[in-house]
Amino acid sequence: MEVKVLDFNGKDTGRKVQLSDSVFAIEPNNHAVYLDVKQYLANQRQGTHKAKERAEVTGSTRKIKKQKGTGTARAGSVKNPLFKGGGTVFGPRPRSYSFKLNKNLKRLARKSAFSIKAKESNIVVLEDFNFEVPNTKNFINVLKALGLENKKSLFVLGESNKNVYLSSRNLKASNVVTSSELSTYAILNANNLVLLEGSLELIEENLSK
Repeated sequence: MEVKVLDFNGKDTGRKVQLSDSVFAIEPNNHAVYLDVKQYLANQRQGTHKAKERAEVTGSTRKIKKQKGTGTARAGSVKNPLFKGGGTVFGPRPRSYSFKLNKNLKRLARKSAFSIKAKESNIVVLEDFNFEVPNTKNFINVLKALGLENKKSLFVLGESNKNVYLSSRNLKASNVVTSSELSTYAILNANNLVLLEGSLELIEENLSK
């Protein structure tokens, strides 16, 4: 598919680029997308939750009443989970939520995500640009020129650009990543993808392996 190349003022440069059908025009695999997004979100979890069980609660181990003859249930310790302040039964323990997915499935998921965005016409190709110094106002002007100031956007750079990244860092709705940092979650979480020309070849090269 052909897409117009815009400059950072939002104007048509008169050039077009050909997006690879093998990356931007496949039949999306929803299950691959689901697994990749699930893995991404699972990896964000710290897994540091912890509740004290019976053996870890502070308290006396003295038997609080005699075994028989009280007319109530037997009880051996104030740390019994049935009592207020007692331990938790099968409480959460620190653990890792991460799990593995093979590379081919992850590539399929990213290609599916790109294809979904392309089908929705939510991909913009922008010529490479840079700022002399980090300046949030300049980045906001780029968003306004593209009509994205009130939308969640993901800018994909070919290589790391400190000035562009720092210019966008204070904006909650915009995110700047390099082509090597792309994830299925980031692609789908944005309303619009802004692909810089320098990133296209790298994206297609990485996903066509």
